[in-house]
Amino acid sequence: MKSLFNEKDLEKCVEKFSNHPKELALRVYTSRLIGRDGNLVLHGGGNTSVKIKIKNILGEETDVLFVKGSGRDLSTIEPDGFTGLNIEPLKKLRNLEKLSDDEMDNQLKIHRIRASSPDPSVESFIHAFLPHKYIEHTHADSILVLTNQKNGQEMIKEALGTKIAILPYTMSGLPLAKRVIEQFEKSPDIEAVIILHHGIFTFAQDGRTSYERMIDYVGRAEAYIEERIEKKSLLTRRFDLKPPKNTDSSLAGFAQTVRGACAHTISKNRLRRFYVETRTAPDLADASLAKEALQICNSGVLTPDHVIRTKNKMVYIESVPENDNELKNFVNQTIDDFNNDYHRYFNSHLAARGVEQKELDPYPRLFLVAGMGLVALGFTRKDACIAADIGEHTIRAKLRAAALGEYVPISDSHIFDMEYWSPQQKKLDKSSCLPLQGQVAFITGSAGAIGFGIAKQLINAGAVVMISDIDRSGLQKAHLILEEKYGESRVESIICDVTDYRSVEKAFETTSLKLGGIDIVVPNAGIAYVSKIEEIDPDKLDQVIAVNFKGTFNVIKASIPVFKRQGTGGNIVVISSKNVFDPGLAFGAYSASKAGAHQISKIAALELAELGVRVNMINPDAVFGDEEISSKLWDLIGPERMKSRGLDAKGLKEYYRNRNLLKAPVLAEHVGNAVVFFASGQTPTTGASLPVDGGIPAAFPR
Repeated sequence: MKSLFNEKDLEKCVEKFSNHPKELALRVYTSRLIGRDGNLVLHGGGNTSVKIKIKNILGEETDVLFVKGSGRDLSTIEPDGFTGLNIEPLKKLRNLEKLSDDEMDNQLKIHRIRASSPDPSVESFIHAFLPHKYIEHTHADSILVLTNQKNGQEMIKEALGTKIAILPYTMSGLPLAKRVIEQFEKSPDIEAVIILHHGIFTFAQDGRTSYERMIDYVGRAEAYIEERIEKKSLLTRRFDLKPPKNTDSSLAGFAQTVRGACAHTISKNRLRRFYVETRTAPDLADASLAKEALQICNSGVLTPDHVIRTKNKMVYIESVPENDNELKNFVNQTIDDFNNDYHRYFNSHLAARGVEQKELDPYPRLFLVAGMGLVALGFTRKDACIAADIGEHTIRAKLRAAALGEYVPISDSHIFDMEYWSPQQKKLDKSSCLPLQGQVAFITGSAGAIGFGIAKQLINAGAVVMISDIDRSGLQKAHLILEEKYGESRVESIICDVTDYRSVEKAFETTSLKLGGIDIVVPNAGIAYVSKIEEIDPDKLDQVIAVNFKGTFNVIKASIPVFKRQGTGGNIVVISSKNVFDPGLAFGAYSASKAGAHQISKIAALELAELGVRVNMINPDAVFGDEEISSKLWDLIGPERMKSRGLDAKGLKEYYRNRNLLKAPVLAEHVGNAVVFFASGQTPTTGASLPVDGGIPAAFPR
């Protein structure tokens, strides 16, 4: 591990944050250097601080501690991610024998210099008690490899030298802070403090030295470990286990099944669903086929700080049944076993403490699947990614730890204390009240106005969307717009030819590998063709039928195995057409193909009701799109209709607006709202046709 400190980069950071004290800009810069290295910290882990003299509103100079906000990510932190705390009142708290969680929270809040600052790190007392200007704290993998050893203290001393202190694991907050300052006062020349099963603190009077001490000591630990395991094999292969013939297909099926098995009711008619993150790096696949795999899964987290993200244990899956029914039964039993084990863990520790506590959800977050790799669950995509990152680092660290000596996890008692500690729970994203939170939507024809509008409204309602189209450039444009507006975690895209059943199957498989499964399917892809019956080119008719009718059929058919594996119901919302009920002159190919799609959708509503899958149709009319994303249908037929009516583009829109009963423009977002209505299950409806056309009497469903 090498220092990444660069004076020119520091100057740029200081210039960027020139409206803040230079010391804080330096603190931001070195914090980001730490945060960008996953071997030091992961997703909101670790903390840093700086002490600065600041003038208050009265012009009085006061000592202020700027400490990282709880849960803030060091890799992207900005000055506002640090909380300013008046140091002197905090230092006096050292004299207390104990401090309740509520009072600790209160003290950290009332001593902030700005009420709007984030909650400060739970390690704030350590940062306040130690006299150094700059302090770093990480959960570096190599440090944890040493601290989680049977002979950890001896190894740490041998690896890191004499200018360190080693303390036993102690609960974060006031108890740990008092131990750290007492140790420092006994040995004021130390440069670092190692907390067993927890991590490392380094400190100095200048920011570069404090940062580079962290890099130096972590680097020493890495070198010590690598030197001793250099010629050792980290894995013992189990030859009785074989990778599946088709890894992607098997992993997608497993992800769909486990996602469904872990979905659980949180209120009447509402499930809490998980997103899935899969990791298939070769070394993870190798680890999943090793004799060490079960021990890796059962031996707990590297540090208690991880438990809120991953639970204390992973689930090891030795093999994935190929038959869907066998797979579902196997996964359900596996989840039940894990949940029962968690209930025992919770109840035993609750009884031992004689306290009352509401049990958190008992569902696993990490699965090591033989021959495939790692599968992680999270209530948001960010949660799933964090769990997966921690899982990857945990597997690799435990393999090194086992090769080095004897890995010894921390006790379940300490794990329970950290898992149910209120300051830790604050770090987690709270459950969204949006109606489609946790759901995955797959939309075809997303490069056009209606598909794009549907995607926007589904995202606004809480879903993550996979947009698809055969138009690569149009799809890329739609993706970029959605990503810029909503963030990269809310949208994915894939090229998909709905006329090719295998292409649709592959798209669903890819969606499941990225997100875990599919809850909302929106067959929207369609093409137009203007011609009177006597002039219709049979090949063109075949093309229209292939996209509009067979494409809808392919998407519905391919979704059924996914819905079955998940077992949590779902929604198919078919974008039909006003022309199903009110066809137009020279629009026979389009109208007939859409009518066929409409009819097959009704049959699907009959057949899929037993799975809890609702199938409904939306019949839009005259959706032109806008400058952002236009309608492909109107791009095709608009010029001819403008010409025949002597209208320009604006006039044509006005013509169709005035044609409907409400004299209302019909927007793509209106179609999206209708999809959200059906997908959110606000009424027990299936097999319905909902016009979104402003009111066309001839198109009233009958």
